[in-house]
Amino acid sequence: MQCSWKAVILLALASIAIQYTAIRTLTSKPFQLCPLPNPHNCGLGGQETEPPFERGAAGCDDYPYFSLNTTRKIHILVLATTRSGSSFVGQLLNQHQEVFYLFEPLYHVQTTLIPRLSHSRNAADRRVMLGASRDLLRSLYGCDLYFLESYIKPTPTNHTTDKLFRRGASRALCQQPVCDAFGPADVNVEEGDCVKKCATLNMTLAMEACREKRHVAIKIVRVPEIGDLRALVEDPRLNIKVIQLVRDPRGILSSRIETFRDTYRLWRIWRATGRRPYNLDLSQLTIVCEDFLSSVSTGLSHPYWLKGKYMLVRYEDLARNPLLKTKEIYDYLGLLMDKNVEDWIHANTRGSNEPSAKHKFGTVRDSAANAESWRLKLSFDMVEYTQTVCQNVLHQLGYKAVKSVEELKNMSVSLVQEKTFVPFL
Repeated sequence: MQCSWKAVILLALASIAIQYTAIRTLTSKPFQLCPLPNPHNCGLGGQETEPPFERGAAGCDDYPYFSLNTTRKIHILVLATTRSGSSFVGQLLNQHQEVFYLFEPLYHVQTTLIPRLSHSRNAADRRVMLGASRDLLRSLYGCDLYFLESYIKPTPTNHTTDKLFRRGASRALCQQPVCDAFGPADVNVEEGDCVKKCATLNMTLAMEACREKRHVAIKIVRVPEIGDLRALVEDPRLNIKVIQLVRDPRGILSSRIETFRDTYRLWRIWRATGRRPYNLDLSQLTIVCEDFLSSVSTGLSHPYWLKGKYMLVRYEDLARNPLLKTKEIYDYLGLLMDKNVEDWIHANTRGSNEPSAKHKFGTVRDSAANAESWRLKLSFDMVEYTQTVCQNVLHQLGYKAVKSVEELKNMSVSLVQEKTFVPFL
């Protein structure tokens, strides 16, 4: 049976009317970005599931600070490797009164899922770690700290725990409403005092403290390359700005030898005897340089997805000119550097004879003198080997090679070239 031409016209007009009504309905409401995932709507194994749109299921109405009608939070990610000065950079952000700071939350992911991953190149291990890490970071930037409980061991009871890694490194977790042991006037609470006096951490109160702050900053050393974070950086809900911190690999090696004495025992034997042990794990050095080269090459090539979201900072530049470099970092982030930050810099970059200054994760030291102190600690053959293995990244980042013991120990001549790394804006 064939339809008449009149019926066809009527059907077409009805279809147009329905589409017009739908468009008017959708555009009559303000557009909102949907929320970050939480443990109830996101997988832990790297599956990046879409958040629900229904009301009452952690929908947009439950996350007003993701609406386009409000001022968006700036989410700050410090990407670094161990012993590169990342604790110092993290504290530069932690001192700002409007920043909620978390110190290395991915520690819990690694220790729970793949404890051996710090030196693993297994592709499957890496995918599991990165997938879980991205899921967790998404949730933390949405102030959903309950998601973190899945990785804390033992599992928190009634959302309380005393096992959060380096809880005392976050000012917000040592202040009211999270902790009543210190008052508003206690702006420089020592990490040890926080851990002793604040007792267990109430994750619900910590979430409230996070939501009261205008910005969230997280420092990580367990993601190898900036490319591993692309899915987060491109997520329009997050507004992430990345600070990639780098340091001379020779300085990183020297610091790790001093700090992780058991793990780097064979390196200390090489330094003491002048003989490289046959079973030395050279990947402890080569992986640093491979990851640096890959990550820095990506960042400095200015891919479109990093536009306005990437700044490379050399630790040595920050150590020599902490106030100036910190001002540049804050300018890149679009934040005003308040007096707390300046006061902390003055107190923590001029050296100290206090025992706390010698803590392996401490920040109180003569920063300028510390930047190249590795030259007095490493043997020349170790430096020469490092320069061979890391030649490309040393050149790209502006670190000079030395050709003799005399040149290595001549501290009057810096091995850090004057080189400007402009934020990709």
